[in-house]
Amino acid sequence: MANQTDLHQAFISKLEIHYGTFNPEKNSFESTSNSKIARDLFYSDSQFSRLINNTASEGELIRAVNNVDRLLKVYALENQIDSLQQPRTKSNPSIWKFLFPIILVIALMGIILFYFGMLNTKSDPAVTVDHPRYEMLKWSFENNYIKPYITLKELPEDCYFPCYKYQGKWELENEYKIPFFRERNGFHYVAKEAIMYASCSDRTVSNGEAFEGYEYQKHEIWYDKREFPIDSFLVKGSMTKVRPSYNKAKLEEDSNFVKIAYVHTFFKTEFQIDSSFVNRTGKTIGRDLEFIPDQEISGELDSKDLLKELKDEINTIAKNRLEDFSKPVTCNPTKAPNVDFNLVEQGDSLSFDCQFSTGRFLVDYTKTYVLKNQYINNYCR
Repeated sequence: MANQTDLHQAFISKLEIHYGTFNPEKNSFESTSNSKIARDLFYSDSQFSRLINNTASEGELIRAVNNVDRLLKVYALENQIDSLQQPRTKSNPSIWKFLFPIILVIALMGIILFYFGMLNTKSDPAVTVDHPRYEMLKWSFENNYIKPYITLKELPEDCYFPCYKYQGKWELENEYKIPFFRERNGFHYVAKEAIMYASCSDRTVSNGEAFEGYEYQKHEIWYDKREFPIDSFLVKGSMTKVRPSYNKAKLEEDSNFVKIAYVHTFFKTEFQIDSSFVNRTGKTIGRDLEFIPDQEISGELDSKDLLKELKDEINTIAKNRLEDFSKPVTCNPTKAPNVDFNLVEQGDSLSFDCQFSTGRFLVDYTKTYVLKNQYINNYCR
């Protein structure tokens, strides 16, 4: 097994592959600042300083070496993307149309490889990731290496390519809540955040009438100490519609509710434009369950045994992959923001009425995306 010195040297040597020669006197690399490298590795400046100065623990160094390996693989994938982009010329645009899905898949492979590798470091309190969970998703759509969007120059002569105005960054407009049916009552989902980057789908077959979104979702799982049955939160006389007062309630201000966990999800959504309507389907690509630390919530529950029971139940939910919740196959089509797709603009929204299948219950919920940062503001002419 490698000793501390060998691990530190391996860490430095691997970084030199991409960041140039290391100067031990200045503890810096020739081509990039330490702060920039720390950001690339998702470390704080203080964490990276410990690694560079060889004052980190052996466990930190082992994980750091593994993280650099993953980062180098991502850079290797970027080089593959660059080489794939070389044949793209105005004289042969069909090559780019063929290569685009391959490029995006390679990029996503890099995202998943690095993103889920970083999640493995969270077990050590000394190694924390202080960036948003969607950072790698953001990286794939907001950098100079990957070109996920179709541009105005690539549109057909007649400008019929409806998806081009839907490209960009979308966010969840309002949170929504869903009482979750299990063998035990009392569990609730709160959809807190969704950040989606949308781009036109395979342009060789969609005729511009489809686009896809890669989305980070953040949900909370809450426990109701009263364990009220699910229909307590539904409109009287309805088997599927939740009460408006329940959806507007702030659970953090109600002592009956205890937040147990966060669910972080990487989700792929597909949209189909059909005249003045938009259809939505999707599937989960990856998910991470993050429990609230025991010391923060143990005082709000009657016993440690109850906390263990709740965590076991939530783990069971996670093992079942929350499939119903993650696949909105029962969403109704929604009206397009504008009948003339050329007039879709930043600030427009897409609002989908969906149903969540929870055990034998179907629960209605509405998910609304708002276009926060539109990639193409101008009209195709």
